[in-house]
Amino acid sequence: MSRSAEPGPFFHGTIADLTVGDLLTAGRPSNYRPEIVMNHIYFTSRVNGAGLAAEIAAELGGGAAAPRVYEVEPTGEFEDDPNVTDKKFSGNPTRSYRSTAPLRVVAEVTEWERLTPDQLQMWRERLSVLLSDDGAEIIN
Repeated sequence: MSRSAEPGPFFHGTIADLTVGDLLTAGRPSNYRPEIVMNHIYFTSRVNGAGLAAEIAAELGGGAAAPRVYEVEPTGEFEDDPNVTDKKFSGNPTRSYRSTAPLRVVAEVTEWERLTPDQLQMWRERLSVLLSDDGAEIIN
């Protein structure tokens, strides 16, 4: 279902060091299962949700790169992210989306709610389950 009329702003969390005008595209490895190349680029209208994704990407990357959040602009149609919406949860409580079209970086966001050490540990534990052979499936 196309959600191109959904109002922004929109955000993307990553460890990539980007500049205004850069395009984020599909076809990259998943932050959660690097052996899977993603058919979509993911984003949210919740800055703290993007911050969480950035923190997870940094954690899985060994902590060598800083987590970053960017305000982004979709360049094409997009849909609710089925990894956190109707196929797994009712509605779209995280206001998360995905697109096959690129996202254009509008600005870097420097303020979002950072994870505490206890929260980071909780996510490490959740990710160990996700990344195990018995873990959750990524809807690609």
